[in-house]
Amino acid sequence: MALASLCQTRAMHSTTTPRIAIVTTTVASAADAQRLAAGCVQARLAACVQVEAITSHYVWQGARHEDAEWRLVCKTLPQAAGALRDWLRAQHPYEVPQLLTHGAEADADYAAWVAQQVDG
Repeated sequence: MALASLCQTRAMHSTTTPRIAIVTTTVASAADAQRLAAGCVQARLAACVQVEAITSHYVWQGARHEDAEWRLVCKTLPQAAGALRDWLRAQHPYEVPQLLTHGAEADADYAAWVAQQVDG
């Protein structure tokens, strides 16, 4: 099959893969992680938040640190990611919180579930 014909065939049969947004942040205590995770799900800004214990290595105000932290991995809709980041920033105990957003391809059923859980 010629390359042009193959590309046309794939274009005709391709489907759009559902996208979700993943917003991550870190906090210094399990209590803060639980508070933020529960709050953003209750506010319908995230469908699901996973909390992971991690160790962070960084420099803050000229001093090196190695600290236990908890990472929150929040699944939301792309159009709701900005509102989720704003909410996290307003509730966050850190002076300069890490707030990162990544797009991700998702299984159609999972993306539909995220859409049902998030106001966006």
